[in-house]
Amino acid sequence: MMLVLLLPQLPEDILLLLFSYSDTQALGRLSQVCKKFHSLISRDTLWRRIAKVSLNTGITRLGRDTFPQIALKERVKFSQNWKRGRCHQEILLRWKYNLLPWLQLDDQWLYLSQAADIRAYPLRQNGVSFQRRPTSVYTGHQDDVCRFVVSESHIISGGGDGKIIVCNTCNSFYAAYSAHDQEVNCIDSRGHVIVSGSRDKTARIWSLCSNQLGECLHTIRTDDRVWSVAINPTLSGQLESCLGSDFRRGAGVLDILYETPSVVLTCGYDTYIRQWDMRASTRRSVMEWEEPHDSALYCLQSDGNFMIASGSSRYGVVRLWDKRQTKSLQVFFLSSPSSSPVYCLRFTTSHLYTALAHALCMLDFTISHPQYGK
Repeated sequence: MMLVLLLPQLPEDILLLLFSYSDTQALGRLSQVCKKFHSLISRDTLWRRIAKVSLNTGITRLGRDTFPQIALKERVKFSQNWKRGRCHQEILLRWKYNLLPWLQLDDQWLYLSQAADIRAYPLRQNGVSFQRRPTSVYTGHQDDVCRFVVSESHIISGGGDGKIIVCNTCNSFYAAYSAHDQEVNCIDSRGHVIVSGSRDKTARIWSLCSNQLGECLHTIRTDDRVWSVAINPTLSGQLESCLGSDFRRGAGVLDILYETPSVVLTCGYDTYIRQWDMRASTRRSVMEWEEPHDSALYCLQSDGNFMIASGSSRYGVVRLWDKRQTKSLQVFFLSSPSSSPVYCLRFTTSHLYTALAHALCMLDFTISHPQYGK
């Protein structure tokens, strides 16, 4: 006599072991078999292996999970949408005059600079909750805000007036001081340190401690204007390496990002994204990705693993890159009907936000697909 054991009657631990050998498509189909399978396949343990090799799931190369509040199954679904370019595009804000806006995401807030102001808008899981009126407005510059950073409840901005302004998002704390002779092109902050760079060919290090606020700790003089700065996550205070000087004239770096204390990404006027290993003895980048339409790259962002998003200087072009490939993965045109650079972009696992000359745009990657079940 042959005994036939139905698969749903197996113990949960055996089913989980069997399911662990399945790929994304198979798991999606199995989840539609019955309620028991649907419940088991919703568990993060089955999706962690897939999430580690997928794009923008919040799992970084160091193993950190930056979005634990969202189920891994959902994040893998979003990842497939990023990879295939499936999204909904929406213009969240428009303004009358062309600006050079900058934006930052911090927990549940989107901060956007518009002319001399920085405005804070609350975020929800499925996008920005926009009443078109910001919850908070941070002011003080006499000229446009060039760059700003949100760090440990502080909003630190550099403006065309040469000033640095420090605001506290939790209370009315506010400080402003003259930092450079010309506009502050770039700024970064970590711990109790601020670093700024300017058109006046200097980079300066400032204290963020309350009893030394506005005190310049060190001035670094350069041969050209400083377009971008970034602080090593380890807060290392010494010169680690020179990334070379044999670039063609005008090939300035417009954005720089530490993925890890030893891995740096840069982009700029020479149309390349470059990855640098600070531990290497050579001054050459270890990986390069070229913008195919010969456009300067104004900004970039990484998921800390395999995905990079870059913003181009023309036609509102955002490109997605998979580091395991040499060619771009997807391209999005955001500035129709009028052309604009992408001055800044930021993303979560589910949404991409871009600041253009005339608008704030959002790409929503949460759209459903049948292969993942209900």
